[in-house]
Amino acid sequence: MAATGRKHLLVRDFNHFITCYLCRGYLIKPTTVTECLHTFCKSCIVQHFEESNDCPKCGIQVHETNPLEMLRLDNTLEEIIFKLVPGLREKEEQQELEFWRKNQPKENGQESLRRQRLPDGGGDGGVCADDGGDDGEDGDYHRSDPQIAICLDCLQNTGQSGESSVTDLMKRFIRCSSRVTVGTIKKFLSLKLKLPSSYELDVLCNGEIMGRDHTLEFIYMTRWRLHGENTYPMVLEYRPRIDFG
Repeated sequence: MAATGRKHLLVRDFNHFITCYLCRGYLIKPTTVTECLHTFCKSCIVQHFEESNDCPKCGIQVHETNPLEMLRLDNTLEEIIFKLVPGLREKEEQQELEFWRKNQPKENGQESLRRQRLPDGGGDGGVCADDGGDDGEDGDYHRSDPQIAICLDCLQNTGQSGESSVTDLMKRFIRCSSRVTVGTIKKFLSLKLKLPSSYELDVLCNGEIMGRDHTLEFIYMTRWRLHGENTYPMVLEYRPRIDFG
């Protein structure tokens, strides 16, 4: 009986599906033109539409006046690409963070994120400390890290069980190391809200779901401060994970 072998596929076998027609690199923030379903890097297609209203691949007119309205982010494809290409997610996040560090505006004499500190709130900082609360026995952990203040707001959405068991925190303002990840914030919320370990939360900034490996510094530099009207502290929202199944 002949053994059936499984064909070993390489990343380059999928390059046709995961590279951008415009820059020829891997698709970063893949964005699809809804009129023709061609997908490009978000920055590439946005830049292209500054000069033209036509799809760069097939030539169809996307919109008479505002082709940007016909763009949709493809988060599923983005996750597939990150799984296919080892290290791509980390590389892009690092490059994006470095870009915003170099181009950080000096408006109103504000100092950089690494020099920002909170007003006195009681203690010198744990990983996540309620503003004005007790840091506990782990109070020295990440004490020397740059600190950042965040506000955690609850979005009352219906989640996995058909009803929302997520409520507002008694203290919405907390102080954290800027190196804390969204995953840690989720654990903090689960602990404070006494949620079961199987309960999943989404954490959002400006309406965009944040990845669990994103640090607060990364979110601040690349999401929050992009909106000129936003002020300090940074506001993150949380809600039950929505089941689209």
